[in-house]
Amino acid sequence: MTESLTWEATYAISLALRNAHPNTDLEQLSLQQIYTWTVQLDNFDDDPGIVNDEILSAIFQDWYEETINGKE
Repeated sequence: MTESLTWEATYAISLALRNAHPNTDLEQLSLQQIYTWTVQLDNFDDDPGIVNDEILSAIFQDWYEETINGKE
């Protein structure tokens, strides 16, 4: 069983997005796109209306760090 994702789980969301969209050009990624993809995740279970730019930026930062640190 997959654990539900909430806005507080920025790192877990970033990993789910990275797995769902592995070829994403992070330089072209907008906060709006992060929002859209996050609420479309099957295990996302939070109120879409309570997010803010700070949360979306944290998801982006986690995704970015995982991407640059994951490459050899």
